[in-house]
Amino acid sequence: MAYSTIPKGSLYMNTKLYTGNGSTQSITGVGFQPDMTWLKMTSNTENHFLTDVVRGVTKTIYPNDTYAEETQANGLTAFGSDGFSIGSASEINGNTEDFASWNWKAGTGQGSSNTDGSINTTYTSVNTTAGFSISQYTGTGSLATVGHGLGVAPSMIITKVLTTTHNWGVYHQGLGNTSAVYLDLTNDKSDDAAWWNNTSPTPNVFTINTRVEVNQGSQNYISYCFAEKQGFSKFGIYTGNGATLGPFVYCGFKPSFIIVKKTSGSGSWWMR
Repeated sequence: MAYSTIPKGSLYMNTKLYTGNGSTQSITGVGFQPDMTWLKMTSNTENHFLTDVVRGVTKTIYPNDTYAEETQANGLTAFGSDGFSIGSASEINGNTEDFASWNWKAGTGQGSSNTDGSINTTYTSVNTTAGFSISQYTGTGSLATVGHGLGVAPSMIITKVLTTTHNWGVYHQGLGNTSAVYLDLTNDKSDDAAWWNNTSPTPNVFTINTRVEVNQGSQNYISYCFAEKQGFSKFGIYTGNGATLGPFVYCGFKPSFIIVKKTSGSGSWWMR
């Protein structure tokens, strides 16, 4: 295993499985107070469901769809010291259904405005140890930069406009600064300078251009930034071989969360 400054990764990112009861319940055993929780029913077909501390509890967005942010009074209702509480929303608490939750620790709170970029974020909650931050900002509709607070350049950025219905945009270091992929679509990568202005993230900011998915004037956005940390997180690319036993992808540690997308053509996202 590779050397890591994070001796116990499950204190910063952890997966917790649970069974719905159709009412209300508190899910414990996460091991920390989450700042972002991504939920998905695994026993049936339902939307993915994502809530974070920056936007606030009961505020949800759907990683598999284009919907604007919604208030779900019966959604994720509280972040606790060892997990989270949920209401009766069927997407996350259908009776007897099985669910997975993926939980990340940012700054253990909503945070404050980051002023490193040309856009001041509304809030940025950041964990420099684990390389994860959450930033909310208002778009300008023109070339701009946004502070992420990580102190190192992020390897992946996932962004969603909150106030209108549009696709998600994803920056990945393996694709470089000329491309993006859509989190909610099976499409091939999108090559367009209007995403990131062909500019790589820096230790302080990431650049956004005029794509509506990342920077429409007067619209609110949320960005989740991830920096690679040795022995804890890895962001890379590989080439498939089409065989039953695929290529070995070296991470340097045993991952607890994996997400994969084909970028040389259309293909579904895969996660576990």
